[in-house]
Amino acid sequence: MIKTLFRTAAAAAILLIAGCDGENSSDVGGQNLVLEGKTMGTSWRVSAAGIDPARADALRQKIQAQLDADDMQLSTWKTDSALMRFNRTTSIAPWPVPEAMADIVTQSLRIGEKTGGAMDITVGPLVNLWGFGPDKQPLKTPSAAQIAAAKARTGLQHLAVINKSGSQYLQKDLPDLYVDLSTVGEGYAADHLAQLMSQEGISRYLVSVGGALVSRGTSGRGAPWRVAIQKPTDRENAVQAVVDINGHGISTSGSYRNYYELDGRRISHVIDPRTGAPIQHNLVSVTVIAPTALEADGWDTGLMVLGLEKAKAVVQQQGLAVYMIYKQGNTFRSWMSPQFTPFLVNDSH
Repeated sequence: MIKTLFRTAAAAAILLIAGCDGENSSDVGGQNLVLEGKTMGTSWRVSAAGIDPARADALRQKIQAQLDADDMQLSTWKTDSALMRFNRTTSIAPWPVPEAMADIVTQSLRIGEKTGGAMDITVGPLVNLWGFGPDKQPLKTPSAAQIAAAKARTGLQHLAVINKSGSQYLQKDLPDLYVDLSTVGEGYAADHLAQLMSQEGISRYLVSVGGALVSRGTSGRGAPWRVAIQKPTDRENAVQAVVDINGHGISTSGSYRNYYELDGRRISHVIDPRTGAPIQHNLVSVTVIAPTALEADGWDTGLMVLGLEKAKAVVQQQGLAVYMIYKQGNTFRSWMSPQFTPFLVNDSH
């Protein structure tokens, strides 16, 4: 008998807005204008200070329209998205794509190379095989032959970005290569929202899409925008640490919220492209602070796949600001890089 405990939350681990966000939906009395909605199978939230509440409806419509457009580029759930049109083609000739998609793929390939292939945006066939993509959850554990067949359709070496005469192209040398940008889509969308805020003349904001956030300036109370890293538990609002991201992007990847149980095993949504199977190690959460949410979103996935010791080595080599939570026996412990320390407000451990 299969016991299913699939978590539908798009963010594998949650970053909580801590303290200084303000509970009201207006800026009266030093509060923040708070707007929320749905996108990419998850939720978005914008908190902005110094904004006339009369702008709320127009601003919400602009935000939603931009996020809907981003989704139409990057989604693997929408068959007519720009990404799925590339995935469907069997052509190995350069395929025209929007500039934003080329930029996302370029960044992803760079991080993939620096993590030794642990962050791999071509892992889609394996994600689908294990039931975390548009395909249904499997009724039994995939066989070694099924995993090998899916792995044969993956690999960053089979994907290239081409800039020719000012136009952007993706090119694959495997006709059925399948690109999945869900590991970095939230980060890109959060950065894009930050750009929209600047275009709208808003200089004090905290924006989030799923588990990726970006901040600028201070809140309505003049305090720093602070973000809480959730403890690795199914209990909501249990805070592990609080950070002031101070104009940076932040993203968290974890193995403890998005999973199901199959054949007596807990199946994590985090797939190791090198083995073709869900991760099994003791690293349960990785939080990365970077200049952009896109970078943070890419790094947290790759480091999560690597596991604690290999991730530490990459973090130290690359000089990244990273906070990791791992399980030691029945206890959760944390490790952070020196670059993360300046952002830390408090740590519960």
